[in-house]
Order: sequence, then structure tokens, then C-alpha cells
Amino acid sequence: MSDTPTPDTPGIDEADSTDNVHIVLLGPDGEIKQEETLHNLITTVGRNALVDRWDDGSLQPTHMGIGTGATAAAAGDTTLQTELDRNALTSRVAATNVLTMVGDWAAGDGTGAITEAGIHSASSSGTLFARAVFSVINKAAGDTLQITWTFTLTVS
Repeated sequence: MSDTPTPDTPGIDEADSTDNVHIVLLGPDGEIKQEETLHNLITTVGRNALVDRWDDGSLQPTHMGIGTGATAAAAGDTTLQTELDRNALTSRVAATNVLTMVGDWAAGDGTGAITEAGIHSASSSGTLFARAVFSVINKAAGDTLQITWTFTLTVS
């Protein structure tokens, strides 16, 4: 019998009960225009993919997407509701049971009324590991945006 946890193993659903998504919108002058800290939802497919990753090491988060959808995040989500843009992660750092990912959008990139973000396994399509929905962040053409996402997995 394998000791590999499954999505039904107690504790595998408990990805950090504290806020784990930090969003910062900077104006052209580098000053913070808006800052949000919130909690995300790890999707069913994302939990399954994380468990599979422990087995074979092939599937990993590589991109972060932003969008304009406002429907609440649900475990069955497989895409952002209305994806606006997707970029490769700027950084991904793993420590014991913690994975921290950063996504950046430069001036002119991903401009719009952003209300959702997600962690993906590819530049298009792929697995949606997690999704967060939040109050509108209006990213103007001269603004930059940074999202820091932290997964903390506790397996009991």
C-alpha cells in the first residue's frame, strides 16, 4: 500500500487557512495604488495534480493568469471565468510544505478591471491549480501588478 496522500486523505484539503494571495498595483510613479491580501481556493483538479506531482514530478505550476470574472471560486473550476492575460511565473520557491510563486505584469500588460487570478501548469489550457476572486483592481496602461501566491500544504 502506498503512503502517497490522496485528495481524500485528511488534511490534503487544508491548504493554509490564512490569507495566501497578496496583490500589489503600482502606478507609473512606483507608488502603491491598491493592495489586497486574500485567501484562494485550491481546485479539485489542482489538489489531484499536486498529489500526482508528488508521485512523478512532471506537473507543476508555471504560469499565473488574471481575468475579469466575478463568479465565486469553486472546487470544480478548471479555468478562470474570463481570462484576460497569462504570464510565466517570475519566481517559484519551494520550502518544506510551502510553495511561493510570484507573477508580474508590466505597464501595458494585462490592463483592465481585474477581479480574478489563477495558478496554471501551462501558457494556455493546462491545469488550474488554484483560483481567487477579489474586488476590482483597475490596472491602467501605466501601472504594474505583482501577485504573490503561497501554497502551504498540511497533510495529517
